[in-house]
Amino acid sequence: MKYVYATRDRKAELRRLIERLHHLNGEYDNLLRPSQQLNEKLDILLDRDISDKSSLLILAVDGERVVGVIAARIIDRELFEPRMVGQIGDIYILPEYRRLGTGYKLIEKAEKELKARGAQMIFAEFPLQNSLAASFYQSLGFRPLTGIYAKETGLTDK
Repeated sequence: MKYVYATRDRKAELRRLIERLHHLNGEYDNLLRPSQQLNEKLDILLDRDISDKSSLLILAVDGERVVGVIAARIIDRELFEPRMVGQIGDIYILPEYRRLGTGYKLIEKAEKELKARGAQMIFAEFPLQNSLAASFYQSLGFRPLTGIYAKETGLTDK
């Protein structure tokens, strides 16, 4: 297994993994269901994130196959200490590559790179109902920090 930075030539494979993650997250809660324009929006976001210095996309590659991804970014929390934070927004590994250390390695690589870019703390965002993710992050020394509670207003997309 090798771990590499995402490039535009891997964008289609990367998009497929992130699509799978967003559909999985939608199964945890209807308010996390993916946009109907997910493919188009992901293309735009991935183009931006691949070239953005505050973003980080690391792929796990087995042979020529992309089997995992971690997406993170540096955030400046101007009103808090520590101020510079590495935010893990997405991590997805194909089911057949789970429990083989791939997730730990992706986190390790991302943590090292985020720290090199100035992150004083790292946090991860995932559905609260995902107890497997909570256990995974806790095993790596993460702890709960904040919670997001949601309520629909009744307005819909037009």
